[in-house]
Amino acid sequence: MATVQDIQVRDSAARAAQAAEGLPDIQDERMVLNMGPSHPATHGVLRIVLELDGEIITKADPDVGYLHRGDEKIAENMTYTQFIPYTDRLDYLAPLANNVAYALAVEKLLGIHDKLPPRCQYIRVMCAELARISAHLLGLGAFAMDMGAVTVFLLSFTEREKIYDLAEAISGARFTTSYTRIGGVMRDLPPGWLDQCQKFCGEFIPALNEFETLLTRNRIWMDRVRGLAVISKADAIDYGLSGPNLRGSGVEWDLRRNHPYLCYPDLQIDIPTGSVGDCYDRYLVRMEEMRQSVRILEQCIKKIPGGADNQSKEPVNVADGKIILPPKQSVMTKMEELIHQFMLVTEGVNCPPGEIYFGHENPKGELGFYIFSKGGGTPYRMKIRSPSFVNLSIIPKIFVGTLISDTVAILGARDFVMGECDRRTPRTPNRFRIRCGSRAVSPCRRRWKPR
Repeated sequence: MATVQDIQVRDSAARAAQAAEGLPDIQDERMVLNMGPSHPATHGVLRIVLELDGEIITKADPDVGYLHRGDEKIAENMTYTQFIPYTDRLDYLAPLANNVAYALAVEKLLGIHDKLPPRCQYIRVMCAELARISAHLLGLGAFAMDMGAVTVFLLSFTEREKIYDLAEAISGARFTTSYTRIGGVMRDLPPGWLDQCQKFCGEFIPALNEFETLLTRNRIWMDRVRGLAVISKADAIDYGLSGPNLRGSGVEWDLRRNHPYLCYPDLQIDIPTGSVGDCYDRYLVRMEEMRQSVRILEQCIKKIPGGADNQSKEPVNVADGKIILPPKQSVMTKMEELIHQFMLVTEGVNCPPGEIYFGHENPKGELGFYIFSKGGGTPYRMKIRSPSFVNLSIIPKIFVGTLISDTVAILGARDFVMGECDRRTPRTPNRFRIRCGSRAVSPCRRRWKPR
């Protein structure tokens, strides 16, 4: 009697080749399996349609679009300042970095991105690096928990709470901060904040060493992630990957150094890269990036103009009443400041016509904003380049030839968040359209006319 042949292929590349050709099976039947959109390892509402030949994946199709957030269209119907809170909801694990990226894009349109006060630049850099550590910690904790290392998840959240305390001290909010303003920041650092940040830096490095003790040389961890989902340099570039997913493949590309902005040219930073391009390299790159972020924070604490208490009264906003809200005391006593506040609140910052693109090195990769302005206080068009959306594009390639149990490790090493993937307003499906007169319209654009 014939029996099904056992599959004994250790190398993922060899498995991928056999999966493409069709494994030697008697019946050669393929099974379709839906992973998500409600699955703890997909880290959000991501659906992946898997085609299986036994335990080996022969095809994978990612399916996004379950959130329908419509951030880009929302931005086109409100002022530039009003859209700042919506950037918190893109990569909601790094709201401080999202705020900085969007503000820099609008400031580039205004032509003031290189005129920001030095103290403001240092504050923004510290916010961005704290957000990077916070996002990497949650990505590390979720990745480890998916692999069964729950202890790492609990320890990483302990350190994230300290970052939330720092965010709450400067913005009043722990999760959705909305701290950055076009032309500056909401307010200066509170007294003692830099000392609190310095204390966090001193406590975080020993905690990071403990994470590495638990994972980096752990035999189970290494067996699960080494040699898995290898991405070559050429493929990483062709698919437009960015951030740790790109640098894990050995491409030394970081916008903080290759296209520097704010005060990054005045700071020393090393760009970690991988050598193989597997899940293990992407994990190691993120671990080293957190060390580099602590290094940047310590440099900013020492070099920030005005020091901890800002006794020299260094400004944190540009000196332009048509961009920054004037002081409340001046609004109550002077007519010109009252007019400026009224115009800013009702019509927004008056941006000139033109189009710009600005890319920011976010924790997940390059977060870019393309703004097309026809003048006035609202953008005519806005396009958001979300790194998670682009980084997911390579899933159909790297999933082929892997096992079902490997999907959890591959997704954890990609470290994506679905909040910034589903940012467009989708077309209304036919089954949701209604009849109005002689033509079909969507419910959100209903127009009642007398017969």
